[in-house]
Amino acid sequence: MAGGRIVVGVDGSAPSLKALKWAAAQAALTGDSLQAVISWEYPASWATLMPGVPPEFDPERLAKQILDESLDTALDPKVAAATTRTVIGGNAPQALLDAAKGATLLVVGDRGYSGFKAAVLGSVSSHVTQHSPCPVVVVRGE
Repeated sequence: MAGGRIVVGVDGSAPSLKALKWAAAQAALTGDSLQAVISWEYPASWATLMPGVPPEFDPERLAKQILDESLDTALDPKVAAATTRTVIGGNAPQALLDAAKGATLLVVGDRGYSGFKAAVLGSVSSHVTQHSPCPVVVVRGE
């Protein structure tokens, strides 16, 4: 299925770096291109929670920096250079689902939340496995 596209969710965490490495190895096996996706959004109560945030703070720029550092850390320089980097404003599950349209595969890391923690915090991996337009691989953490 060469010529396809593998999308991987990145947030700078150890599980997402593991997913990034797995996705890159899979892309090398299949000949698919690799697209690394990170999302960002302002909290609903941004202004009231963070009154001391300087006006020059730019969450989109910070997300791009995290994405760049993640690729530089996890991947061979040639692979990192060939990877499409996508920064999307919005919540992570929807950003990944949008990016996965037309993709061969969507890869995400697993935070390891279960039970109450998963119910309270939500789970990106659970959401995308239920709603993805393409097959999903959840790379388990340790």
